[in-house]
Amino acid sequence: MPPKIKVEKEDIIKAAADIVRENGISALNARAVAAKLKVSTQPIFSNYSTMEELKNDVLNCAYKIYCGYLERGMTSGEYPVYKANGMAYIQFAKEEQELFKLLYMRDRRNETFVQKDDEVKPIIGILMKNLGISEEDAAMFHLEMWVYVHGIASMIATSYLEWDEKTISRMLTDLYMGLKERYIKKEEA
Repeated sequence: MPPKIKVEKEDIIKAAADIVRENGISALNARAVAAKLKVSTQPIFSNYSTMEELKNDVLNCAYKIYCGYLERGMTSGEYPVYKANGMAYIQFAKEEQELFKLLYMRDRRNETFVQKDDEVKPIIGILMKNLGISEEDAAMFHLEMWVYVHGIASMIATSYLEWDEKTISRMLTDLYMGLKERYIKKEEA
């Protein structure tokens, strides 16, 4: 009898994430994961009661990959920290199209979404400090910027656009400067 292949949960998650990266979330199923690992489906169902559990782990894996983009972008010094946040988001959309779609372009009607304050507060703090505006204005400023950044990222992730980094950087600067002028004038009034 051949030796039994030991498949760790981390191996399953990595294989599942690779399947999503290559072909999108619709391609994720137990047979595809088993084929990627060159095993039967038994190890998948030994580790997961349902495919939903595996999909949740793939979501978490995709989010960790995205956080890596953010960390690298915001610590590289290539852009000011606030701009680096948006540029990293767009870079993730460009380089990890299917993971981006999974995280930020899926149907969420049946999800209970809770915005984590600890994720946004540092960004709001950067704006308050850099622009000298209130927390409420900084939150709205960021929302307006994020909608713009998300629009660019979504168009890139769906191959609607193929802009280079220089163009994207200029566009983000233009919007930032326009919003800055509006919010600072509001504070002065």
